[in-house]
Amino acid sequence: MTNTKESSQTLDANLEQMVAEADSGARSPKNWTGSLLFFVPICWSLFQLWIASPIPYDLGFGVFDASEARAIHLCFALFLAFTAYPAFKRSPRFYIPWTDWLFAILGTASAFYLVMFKDELASRAGAPITADLVMAGIGMLLLLEATRRALGPPLMVVASVFLVYVFAGPYMPDVIAHKGASLNKALSHFWITTEGVFGVALGVATNFVFLFVLFGALLDRAGAGNYFIQVAFSLLGHLRGGPAKAAVVSSGLSGIISGSSIANVVTTGTFTIPLMKRVGFPAHKAGAIEVAASTNGQLTPPIMGAAAFLMVEYVGISYIEVIKHAILPAAISYVALFYIVHLEAVKAGMEGLPRRQPTTFTRSLLSFTGSFLLLCIMTAAVYYGIGWVKTVLGDYAIWAVGAAVCVGYIALVAYSAKYPELAIDDPNSPLVSMPEVGPTVKSGLYFLLPIVVLVWCLTVERFSPGLSAFWATVFMVIIAATHKPLKAAFRKQADLHKPLVEGIHDLFHGTANGARNMIGIGVATAAAGIVVGAVTLTGIGLVMTEFVEFISGGSILLILIFTAIISLILGMGLPTTANYIVVSTLMAPVIVTLGAQNGLIVPLIAVHLFVFYFGILADDTPPVGLAAFAAAAIAQSDPIRTGIQGFIYDIRTAILPFMFIFNTQLLLVGIDSPLELIITVIGALMAMLIFAAATQGYWLIKSRWYETLGLLLVAFTLFRPGFWWDEFYPPFLHTSATEITTVAAERPENSQLRMRVSGETFDGDVVEKTVLLPLGEKASGAERLAHAGLEVITKDNKVIVDNVEFDSPAAKAYIDFDWEILYIELPNNRPAKEWMYIPAVLLLAVLFGLQRRRKALFEKVTT
Repeated sequence: MTNTKESSQTLDANLEQMVAEADSGARSPKNWTGSLLFFVPICWSLFQLWIASPIPYDLGFGVFDASEARAIHLCFALFLAFTAYPAFKRSPRFYIPWTDWLFAILGTASAFYLVMFKDELASRAGAPITADLVMAGIGMLLLLEATRRALGPPLMVVASVFLVYVFAGPYMPDVIAHKGASLNKALSHFWITTEGVFGVALGVATNFVFLFVLFGALLDRAGAGNYFIQVAFSLLGHLRGGPAKAAVVSSGLSGIISGSSIANVVTTGTFTIPLMKRVGFPAHKAGAIEVAASTNGQLTPPIMGAAAFLMVEYVGISYIEVIKHAILPAAISYVALFYIVHLEAVKAGMEGLPRRQPTTFTRSLLSFTGSFLLLCIMTAAVYYGIGWVKTVLGDYAIWAVGAAVCVGYIALVAYSAKYPELAIDDPNSPLVSMPEVGPTVKSGLYFLLPIVVLVWCLTVERFSPGLSAFWATVFMVIIAATHKPLKAAFRKQADLHKPLVEGIHDLFHGTANGARNMIGIGVATAAAGIVVGAVTLTGIGLVMTEFVEFISGGSILLILIFTAIISLILGMGLPTTANYIVVSTLMAPVIVTLGAQNGLIVPLIAVHLFVFYFGILADDTPPVGLAAFAAAAIAQSDPIRTGIQGFIYDIRTAILPFMFIFNTQLLLVGIDSPLELIITVIGALMAMLIFAAATQGYWLIKSRWYETLGLLLVAFTLFRPGFWWDEFYPPFLHTSATEITTVAAERPENSQLRMRVSGETFDGDVVEKTVLLPLGEKASGAERLAHAGLEVITKDNKVIVDNVEFDSPAAKAYIDFDWEILYIELPNNRPAKEWMYIPAVLLLAVLFGLQRRRKALFEKVTT
């Protein structure tokens, strides 16, 4: 027993070390330096809360503009990167060498230089002096070193390669050559302007990401992580493979508020993986299920590993729009993983754990119905009640609502205090006992309040993500500090000093942990800015388009496969955020451009989600998948085998991006009615479950090869029903370009005009592509074209672009003067693509009958 306990403690220490090395820094110095590494992150968190709050604007004091906030944010990140992360594995962990102090001070100074001399730098824009260039050079070198320490060599190497490319352009092969840049121009571009290090990515980390990471750290420190795990286990433990299904749900809940797949694996996996092993899952499959669930948590709104906020800036749509487009793929992917776990449990002949209190179907139905109705009544009361308060009190409503939320919090804590604290299961115990549902759920209901506040601010009040996270985090600060002493008071405990100290301890440590978890993201977004700056400085984006077009032969499918492979390779060494920035900067424009040239209009959000998905999948892809290594350490299994099994489970996630590129309705794009929405959701869910059964080789019983092929065919048809009609009926009919004004006038209100255009680009290349232009409300053809920013003339039976309005839809489609409109594409009048669901469902029914008959025969023989 002692050896088991010691090995468990050693494992916990190794896991904490792994998370520290990946997320928060492995150095833990003693004495005053340890206090400094605790105090500085707290100051960073306070600074971020200050700039996100409305207080500076109300007081007219301490207002920082975007460039100052980004620079100070990087000051903290660089200082902590050199003090919290050792230079090498053999470097000291318990004190900070003088070289690291020097690097930390110089790195901080190089970033703070932009704040100190902001006005002077603005007055000499484009003409930096020697001091500017020296500080920029120091900052660039130290940023690369900080990136290597915090994230490992891959991102540092990628950024360095792009820097070399900037200077070595004239000496490159012709296909990627450019005129190059001087040292002065490059340093100014990367460090002093907002085109490089201090660009959009670092701005998003400063304005949005930090507060969401801080919110998640406080929530976890307060005990919400264990609460989510226990609730999932109590609700699902009685099902086949219940602990594994609980792992899927709890990891999903943790992943929603976590910015790290590795931290998610360690947080939930230390509980769920031993449970899965104890009920019969092999070690590598237990680890793989946790990896698949944890990485998929990064795909789930509202945070999506910080990429959701970057998409807002890169795609140019609102945060709510990003969530809307991402929600269906994430949901069906999680449901499919849940189903895969069920199939694994059925194959292994597992049974659910016994409930502590037996229940009946009628009782469960009544309980569910009552809870649902109560939730609906409470939701309506809150929604309309707040609406009424806002109408009556106006600007003072926020204080009334805030007071009501605090009263609700105290009432929920008092209610939760009636139930005992949740006990953490001993993973070494041979017996698995399932907690009771009622007491488990009721013991921490107040943990849901800050999430409700966050979602309310985002979706109902339509606050910015930064302001929404600020109010949710402020509320979370109150909960972290007070929930333990409040519970003790309601339980009438004599000693309130200890829980009060514990609450304050949780608050400070959660605040510090949140900031230390941001070190890697801070330097990653800054270093990724080097890649973005190199693209804008050299024009390599156009080169990438030509290169990918050459190796793919113009095939969209090959382009997507090539992009997926690049995303996976980069993602093996880069964190989620950096990988997304790099790949979306390089590859997203390539897919959009080449898609348009080949007649496929790909929405920008679909492309960005495509590269994001494959970057996430790299976390469990051998040989580097760090999440798989963390899970394997807990499961005591082979990490490569665990990673391969995790990737097999994640094939369902890998197929989704290809599907929503060709069928954007999966992203809820182009859905015009509630019925169409219902059909899309049901079809996508059925397709994903059927695909999961096909890849597992098991449905009602072990599938034969032709049944697997049939299931794949059904899944493909449900995912992309329009494919088959495209083979028989062309989706569009060509109309002469000379009819453009007539067609524009006849198109329905707020519809789009699809046309094929050709012309010479700025670089002298002649291109041909398909574009979509919004036509707006009903009017004459010329007026509707003008609404899209386009004026045309007919010359020699050719329709030529005569004028393109600046910043209009036509300009954003990169149509230019003197381009020719070749023809108009009008939708073909063909049967609705949903009719293809009928043969797919019939084939599914045939396969169901075959498997059911074979299963009945098997059961008859075995009994």
